[in-house]
Amino acid sequence: MASNKLDRKLAKFLREKRGDQTFQQFSDKMGLPGSTLHRLETCEQSVTLGKLEDICDRLNCSITDIFGK
Repeated sequence: MASNKLDRKLAKFLREKRGDQTFQQFSDKMGLPGSTLHRLETCEQSVTLGKLEDICDRLNCSITDIFGK
């Protein structure tokens, strides 16, 4: 699957937020399976709007924090 600009921005944001945590640690915090987190971070999967809202809630951020204005 070819990634688009928004997928890449989300992937970069998630990798930065994960920092030194393992996929499992961060996926537990995010409420996502580790495999899903991995696919999001490697742009192999796009996020749904509902899941994006969940991610923002869990990370206490806004969509503009991820994608900019």
